[in-house]
Amino acid sequence: MTISNVITLLSGLAFFLFGMDLLGDGLKKVAGSKLEMILEKLTSTTFKGILLGTLVTAVIQSSSATTVMVVGFVNSGIMQLGNAIGIIMGANIGTTATGWILTLAGVDGGGIFSSATIFALVAFIGIILYFFIKKPLQNNIGLIMLAFSILMTGMDVMKNAMAPLKESPAFINFISTASNPLLAIIIGIIVTAIIQSCSASIGILQALSITGVISYEVAVPMVIGMCIGACAPVLLSAIGANVNGKRAALVYLTFNLTGACVIVIPFYIVHLLVGFDFMTATSTSAGIAIVNTAYKVAATVILGPFAKVIEKISVTLIKNKVDDEDEDIDHLTLDPRLLEYPGVALEQCGIALNQMSAAAFKNLTRSIDLLRNFNQTKFAKIHSREEKVDRLEDKLGSYLVQLNSKELGKKETVSSAMYLKSLSNVERISDHAVNIAELAEELATKKITFSEQAMEELNVCIEAVSEIADITHAALEDNNLHKAALVEPLETVIDTIAEELKARHIKRVQAGNCTLELGFIYNDCLNNLERVADHCSNIAFSILEAENTDIQSHSYVKNLRKNLHEEFQNNINLFASKYLDRLDDTK
Repeated sequence: MTISNVITLLSGLAFFLFGMDLLGDGLKKVAGSKLEMILEKLTSTTFKGILLGTLVTAVIQSSSATTVMVVGFVNSGIMQLGNAIGIIMGANIGTTATGWILTLAGVDGGGIFSSATIFALVAFIGIILYFFIKKPLQNNIGLIMLAFSILMTGMDVMKNAMAPLKESPAFINFISTASNPLLAIIIGIIVTAIIQSCSASIGILQALSITGVISYEVAVPMVIGMCIGACAPVLLSAIGANVNGKRAALVYLTFNLTGACVIVIPFYIVHLLVGFDFMTATSTSAGIAIVNTAYKVAATVILGPFAKVIEKISVTLIKNKVDDEDEDIDHLTLDPRLLEYPGVALEQCGIALNQMSAAAFKNLTRSIDLLRNFNQTKFAKIHSREEKVDRLEDKLGSYLVQLNSKELGKKETVSSAMYLKSLSNVERISDHAVNIAELAEELATKKITFSEQAMEELNVCIEAVSEIADITHAALEDNNLHKAALVEPLETVIDTIAEELKARHIKRVQAGNCTLELGFIYNDCLNNLERVADHCSNIAFSILEAENTDIQSHSYVKNLRKNLHEEFQNNINLFASKYLDRLDDTK
């Protein structure tokens, strides 16, 4: 081969790899987040996992990408390790789709039906759809067609660049040495580990088959080596993962190594005894695709029933650490691997936000308890939990910002905005809970207490705020629109309660029934409780806005408060009778 051939080969490889990447991106955009969500949820059995892993990998064109996604699921706690094994097995089968697509590069008809003409036509249609049609679906279909043409063009360029190799004595000599199965397996592992894609390395092997000097004695073990080499990017992705994430990556390696052993050893023993005639035949692009598919299907059929054994091996080899059993929010994982799959990443954000809100509302409950019975240990726990809420806010906020830099669909963009709005409000609720706890500490330190009358009235406000916190938390956790709609009416009632209690306490201070110092603390308590209700209202509107993007919070609230919404007014009356009537009884 000349320098010109080498440069042409490298350019073909560049087109080929770029086309593969672009094709996977286009297919993912058309599929949206549905495949990933199905993958995450419907994996109750190994068989289901195999089917789903096959489907998703056939779409995104990379077993490594599917397995990296699964490592992310397991690492973040979204998926159990046992459920991931079937998907990993199915991913190996799904990746064979690329090899079958590439066989089209070797299909050539006469006249206008040559493969080059067909690919050029596909590219032309793709250009029209991608650049001149404004609808997202057609744009993405155009992207897929362009990617397919680039992929096939790269394949053709590589085939043409490699054609002179059939006349090269050095290459023929190298291939003859590679007929040693062990050496061919090692070459396959190295090539795939460097390229980071089994589909791409098998595509290169298919392109090499055009030389006519590669027999199946070389192709079969090289394909097996390439399947093992596909573990490299998955193992790299597990660096920094937790114990279960590392176990998922180890499952992939164990499956491929074990599959190679249980198939290669018996295959070559029989080959030595009987001799398979096809092994000496010249390999073809279609033949390599058949070998790839047959090997991976056979490995899955043989090892599928032993999924639990593979799980036990990974658990035995990678032991638990004490911290990994801690369910505290400070150990929640927001896996960067899942940023490439926005639907799943957003669900992960939802889980994190729910845990954060649970901690914030728990702090609120504990701080209110301190007003009635101060305890220094509980006070310290509130501060500790608040620090963890702050850290999670930073972590989740940064994660959402990174996610928003990706190409998100309309629904994903709305959900992300809702999480960002809710995030800051949840954190502020935790801040107000700490403020209330510090006011309780001040009362205990100074050994002063509110009067029985003041405390009885304050309890009405506390109960109303506790209810709005419970409703908001439930609405956020379940995306419950009915509960979200109850928050603003209750917040309106709480505002009325707070104003009334402030007015009453001012009268007590003026009458000398309460000290000025207690008056300030009492007023601060009411202000913090009122602000908690305000932040609950903000969260509820974020949930409602995510469902109906036409809602504008300020105008919506204004209209509601003008009594233009009958249901809203009915809810106000309901909460007013529950709390304002009780408040009247305390006079």
